[in-house]
Amino acid sequence: MAKTNCFHGASNNCYPLFLIAGFSGWGRDELGKFNYWGGFNDIEQLLNDKGFQTYTPALGPVSSNWDRACELFAIIKGGQVDYGSAHARKHGHQRYGRSYPGLYPEWGELNPHTGERNKIHIIGHSMGGQTARLLVQLLHNGRPEEQKQTPSEELSTLFDNHKKPWVHSVTTISSPHNGSTLTAGITGVMPHAQHITAVVSALIGGMRHAFYDFKLDQWDLKKAQQESFRDYTNRIYKSGIWKFTKDLCSWDLSPEGASELNSWVKAQPEVYYFSWATKNTFTAPYSCYEIPRSSMNPLFMPFSLQMGAYKRKAGHERLEIDERWWPNDGIVNTYSMDGPKLNSTDEIIGYTGKPVKGKWNYMGLLEPYDHMNIVGMRCPEILGWYVALADLLCSLHV
Repeated sequence: MAKTNCFHGASNNCYPLFLIAGFSGWGRDELGKFNYWGGFNDIEQLLNDKGFQTYTPALGPVSSNWDRACELFAIIKGGQVDYGSAHARKHGHQRYGRSYPGLYPEWGELNPHTGERNKIHIIGHSMGGQTARLLVQLLHNGRPEEQKQTPSEELSTLFDNHKKPWVHSVTTISSPHNGSTLTAGITGVMPHAQHITAVVSALIGGMRHAFYDFKLDQWDLKKAQQESFRDYTNRIYKSGIWKFTKDLCSWDLSPEGASELNSWVKAQPEVYYFSWATKNTFTAPYSCYEIPRSSMNPLFMPFSLQMGAYKRKAGHERLEIDERWWPNDGIVNTYSMDGPKLNSTDEIIGYTGKPVKGKWNYMGLLEPYDHMNIVGMRCPEILGWYVALADLLCSLHV
């Protein structure tokens, strides 16, 4: 069993760390020894070996932030995923999902040794940062629509009106708090998120001992027992869900979807919020456009070039995009990463060494890092940075 964070002499809390992957993320048992958090290294194991109790839950890689937050709640606390009666009815999918034993079942309970509530730290990369924010919002405020449309005896504790201050801090890394213009400017990649199935199929279809789980059971898209991986991905790719619902990542990751999320998902006064930004572009000579550095993953370079020059005026149901959005890490605009700005009342402040609760403590820009360097892909030197981050979170006062 992993040590707890309390073994650190300078620690002020012993709360576990939960690392939440973003769009297209995968679980530890899905791609052999290739981890989302660390690549061929293992950030979860590293932090556990250093004495930090750490977990990397696997959520729906193309699901909406709402569905992912509901899954995260069940994975940590234990029980069956409840997407909410009102939500499921509105979007046309099943109310209940998979069942989990719970990575940390004592979450939210009073610790008999300290007398304090068992809380957690959440570290979210990319879309994982949005998911973490939404989970905290539901824990603190519930959801009135669910309370109105669901009998009290059936209502998930995630949606009730009992405040649950169970998260001590949220740290976001390269998160599209205000969306990504990749969703708007590149057709066939992220506006229609089912294309990720084709990419994944090509990348891992021939790998032995590997399986990518899309975790779309709520849409009746669970892999059949005898179904091949190719047939499974083709069935998901051809599904009609991509055309009729906003309850998927493709909406949440757009500037318009992020703006809608920001309108009701707010920073909570009792929670520490930290944000880190990444950038791997520079201003091109003889122009004002942003172009990728040579160190960027070649797969991201076409995306980066497009994002580095994309502009548009505000129009019907679309937001204005200007040159502030041009610097990027190949997937997300750097402008979007410091905290919610579009349609948000959250306050973003520069970190001065003394963290402030209820506001976004912007920790600064990390460069030159592309979107996956920062989680250890092709960048093993980043591992020590995660140990320092864990030290910071465990130094926060209860």
